[in-house]
Amino acid sequence: MRISELLRLVIINLSQNKFKVILTSVGIIVGSATIMMVLAIGTGGKLEVAEQFKNLNAGAIDIVYESNAAEFGGRGKGGGMPGGVVPQGGMRGSMQAGGMPPMNEFFGNWGSSGDTTNQEKIVLSTEDMEELSVFVPNVSDVTISYTTTTEVEGGVLEAAGSYTIAGVKNNYMTMSNLSMITGEFLTSENDENKEKYCVLGYSIAKEIFGSVYTAYDDVVYIDARPYVVSGVLEEMGSVSSGISPDTTIFIPYDTGVKYITGQNISPTITVISADVNEVDTVIENVKTVLADSYANAEFTISDAGTKMEAASKSNDTLQLLLIAMAVIVFIVGGIGIMNVLFVSVKERTNEIGILKALGCSKRDILLEFLFEACFMSLIGSILGVLVAFGVTPVIESFSVRVELSAQGALLSLAFGAITGTIFGFYPAYKASSLIPVVALNQE
Repeated sequence: MRISELLRLVIINLSQNKFKVILTSVGIIVGSATIMMVLAIGTGGKLEVAEQFKNLNAGAIDIVYESNAAEFGGRGKGGGMPGGVVPQGGMRGSMQAGGMPPMNEFFGNWGSSGDTTNQEKIVLSTEDMEELSVFVPNVSDVTISYTTTTEVEGGVLEAAGSYTIAGVKNNYMTMSNLSMITGEFLTSENDENKEKYCVLGYSIAKEIFGSVYTAYDDVVYIDARPYVVSGVLEEMGSVSSGISPDTTIFIPYDTGVKYITGQNISPTITVISADVNEVDTVIENVKTVLADSYANAEFTISDAGTKMEAASKSNDTLQLLLIAMAVIVFIVGGIGIMNVLFVSVKERTNEIGILKALGCSKRDILLEFLFEACFMSLIGSILGVLVAFGVTPVIESFSVRVELSAQGALLSLAFGAITGTIFGFYPAYKASSLIPVVALNQE
């Protein structure tokens, strides 16, 4: 029998049992929709992770002092080594290739005399930033920053509002992968001279001035002092670590210390490893430098690469779980198709006997039932893809990012066809193995 005749016979049989075909395909519909949604949610999750960490450099290392850590003394008085004496050869002369200088040899244990009566609150400073830049090998850049909240007025605001203020150095923008939509970022001169300039995040600029371009070169009042807006950042969207640029006002580091916060801050020093593969080594070297400066103090040190990797692994784990669920649903759907085909073979035993008596080969009978299984599975897959499109708005309403794709739809269809072929083969083989005389005599 020709393939075209077999397909015509299959279509006739399926069209006469539409309701049964739909019910048989329910498992495949659910499995197909699940596969498509799994891929869409997985892709959306990866894009979400990428967007949330787009302002972080993979080699970025954040150093923060936690106030609940042990505070055994502060930095040694005099801002240097005891007595202000610099050892012969200096620190640089003692550096070893690929490692840290033997700093204890020169610095001793600052503030570690055991006298806790003069304990001081540890505040990381620009001096610490400079030391890390000098004494930690394989570092491409270092910056320091802090955040606070204070009252801001100006623009179209009818009343003062509380906003996040970030004190940053001039290299913060490049280290955080930020870019300007208008104007320019803060300069080192702004910081050194403690000038009242600020850079607005995209959302803040629109909220205060109604337009990002109107904000440029205008004035906002931060803690009742006028600051000139030197520029506005491009929109970044949500971020999962560090300062959220869109909702922050950036001012020079020392300007903020002088006019807003005083020394009541808890800064973060960010170190960029020149080689992302050497982040662990850089962290160990950072700990060594800090240990020489602040004996027995505990710092929280985290790197962006680990945060990104953890977020990606979490997303991948979720995707694997959803895929496993989809596979189980497909198996259940395939078993449903197998059961229906077994019943169909039983009901159509006489028909199979007649076809064989008319000259149909074992191969023809096998292909007929196999085509029926594949068609039912394919119909279920198509309906599943349509269901996936239908439920996408519902899933997105729960703040889950979904990125549907043609590849996902094709993969769903492929899974459906494969499921029908695998689970339909054995019933089709049983039908093709019937003996014509026995089949004709079957009641």
